[in-house]
Amino acid sequence: MEKGAVKIAPSILAADFARLGQQVVEAEQGGADRIHVDVMDGHFVPNLSMGAVIVQSLRRVTRLPLEIHLMISDPDSFLDEFVAAGSDSFLVHWEGNNNLHRTVQKIRTLGKRAAVAINPATPSAVLEVTSNSSGRRCRRSNGCES
Repeated sequence: MEKGAVKIAPSILAADFARLGQQVVEAEQGGADRIHVDVMDGHFVPNLSMGAVIVQSLRRVTRLPLEIHLMISDPDSFLDEFVAAGSDSFLVHWEGNNNLHRTVQKIRTLGKRAAVAINPATPSAVLEVTSNSSGRRCRRSNGCES
């Protein structure tokens, strides 16, 4: 990726779910670089959203990478299911993760890209610790990528 290049990752959370497949196709035709899927469990965050079955249905309508933002407790227990559904990369949170290094390693072992996200109230300095323990470069704006 070119330095400074902007990448577009529309979130399906803003879609009309009655037309989800069509809207993902429209996003792809409109120049989206990947599709962002916000997964919320009602515990880590108060909202409840979609699961792997949505990812599986999206995989049938797009070749774009599916980026899964896991705003859930214990993301490790759901990784295999999301990979089987067709996920390409994961964003996991520093907060509430019992062993972030293990989570990132598991994602990489599954052959997928991993990034670390933090909540707005979390000091960005935690990303430096994550970078040092995972051996990956961190960016203040959107976490660590492997």
